[in-house]
Amino acid sequence: MTQLPVPAYPDVTRHDTFPKLLALHAAEHGADIWLREKDLGIWNAYTWRQVEDRVRQMALGLLELGVGRGDVIGIIGDNRPEWLMGEIAAHAVGGMSLGIYRDALADEVAYLITYAGVRVIFAEDEEQVDKLLQLGDRIPTVQHIVYADPRGLRKYDDPRLIPLSDVKARGAERHAREPGCYAGLVAAGNGDDVAILCTTSGTTSHPKLAMLTGGAMLRHCAAYLAADPRTPEDEYVSVLQMPWIMEQIYAFGQALISRMKVNFVEESETTMADMREIGPTFVLFAPRVWEQIAADVRARIMDASFFKLAMFEFGMARGLKALDEGRRSRLADFVLFRALRDRLGFSRLVSAATGGAALGPDTFRFFLALGVPMRQLYGQTELLGAYTLHARDDVNFDTVGKPFAGVDIRIDDPDPNGLGEIITRHPNPFAGYYLNEEETAKSLEEGGWLRTGDAGYFDKRDHLVVIDRVRDLARTVQGDRFSPQYIENKLKFSPFVAEAVVLGDGRESLAAIICIRFPIVSKWAEKNRIAFTTYTDLSSRPEVTELLRSEVEKVNATLAEKQRLSRFLLLYKELDADDGELTRTRKVRRGVINERYGEIIDAMYRGDRKIDVDTTIAFQDGTKQRIRTVLNVVPLDPQAPDGAGKRRAA
Repeated sequence: MTQLPVPAYPDVTRHDTFPKLLALHAAEHGADIWLREKDLGIWNAYTWRQVEDRVRQMALGLLELGVGRGDVIGIIGDNRPEWLMGEIAAHAVGGMSLGIYRDALADEVAYLITYAGVRVIFAEDEEQVDKLLQLGDRIPTVQHIVYADPRGLRKYDDPRLIPLSDVKARGAERHAREPGCYAGLVAAGNGDDVAILCTTSGTTSHPKLAMLTGGAMLRHCAAYLAADPRTPEDEYVSVLQMPWIMEQIYAFGQALISRMKVNFVEESETTMADMREIGPTFVLFAPRVWEQIAADVRARIMDASFFKLAMFEFGMARGLKALDEGRRSRLADFVLFRALRDRLGFSRLVSAATGGAALGPDTFRFFLALGVPMRQLYGQTELLGAYTLHARDDVNFDTVGKPFAGVDIRIDDPDPNGLGEIITRHPNPFAGYYLNEEETAKSLEEGGWLRTGDAGYFDKRDHLVVIDRVRDLARTVQGDRFSPQYIENKLKFSPFVAEAVVLGDGRESLAAIICIRFPIVSKWAEKNRIAFTTYTDLSSRPEVTELLRSEVEKVNATLAEKQRLSRFLLLYKELDADDGELTRTRKVRRGVINERYGEIIDAMYRGDRKIDVDTTIAFQDGTKQRIRTVLNVVPLDPQAPDGAGKRRAA
């Protein structure tokens, strides 16, 4: 296994908290750039010394607000330098930081704040402040709401509101009175103190809060860097939401150890353009982001000239053929891939990772052929994110690689094929669930083993293969086993499919509920002069149904006969985390789907060809819309080896 030389990193057993590492780098590399943020088209840089100055002001300002050891400080908003600074400041005063997803609904925010007993919350702007103020007395523990962006907030008179600039000013005054106060706080910090309350995925219920100590997280990040090194010359673009454990690992923990530069894009809509300007050397995207990028590439090709389309198909064919033969195609790189990597901002990449959920093998192969050094990782929030990863010269899109040094993995209750539940023992695990000893006891077994709830096995090369959640592995009434997630990922490789839910557990055959990828399908419809008004209207068009039939039949042709879909329908709306149908990391909540769309599912399996729908959907702004439509169940022939065999009469 080839590994790059590991740089000399700080001793994290000595500098065992985030504020201590920041102080070390500010003293030794104070003039070096750590963070960049794009604002109004201009990249603004922050050196290590500037970051520490702001963190000191924020930390001492929190002291002036009465925040102390053991208090919980919430943070909600977009990925910004102030997020990282606020998090380190919270740890400096001995507090625990709780990141809340920026698009979390009011009920989710209220639950997390009241459960954790948040005293002070950093809110980015007016949007987040409005969300908090609308909760009223539902968040009685909150004493101060600190906002970073004052635009639109001058008209507010809630006594809890205070601008971040005032907090910093109070901290500066405290520093002038007590010059050694902040250094004393940092020195008093201990690596065994709980620093972060990190929300779990919550696929079945409210998320739990995993308690992560600063020392455990830094030791784990050091182990990660031994497997995948970074240096101060590396550039990282922070895209995934900061509350997610892997963004905490990359943009926060690893950056504080390796001093790699962390960049923040201006808006989510400008991400790809901003990435092209930075030319990152490392990226971490969730599978849905990689799927979206691949779909966007195919969508742009739809609008290209005949010559460009032919060159794309030629380059992809040569590239995929070379990939299957274990090599790279220079010709494909010349005619297609080099320009495409530059267009996507991937020209300087030395490592690209995906995690949080399974990435479909077709999407993985697409990026490997493109020349993106893709690697898949695997882990859980409770075990501080990833603890398996592909080596640079040992990538297999069907696996998640091998575990880091010191990590033990076993397969519990394996079947004859070796498939069972993945059980892991980690040298730096979480400290338990916050205020939930019962769930902590359930998750940890004797000897420190944690039940992941995932089904997997080891292949012949000792790579870990993750199939699906144990509870989501399904069987038909005939006893044939299948993984819904595996089939869903193959469906989502199509640029026209945004989400898919595969059904069939306890049924006689497999079926799917599919959500179209509206921006791309609408572009396709316009190009083909198909009139439509809304998402619901477009998804019901017969031409769109035939388009998706073709895509599903292509997937069926790649599946074993017992795993092929017998029918599908196009849902009248997108699956949405705001409706509880997906987690904030875009994992399907199957229980919610089965309950909410139970009548539709039953009608599909009754053999109904048309299903009348009369329902109301609610939007995030509180408005509602009545939807009346007819869903067409599309029959397929799962026995057809080419996916295009004899169709049942419509």
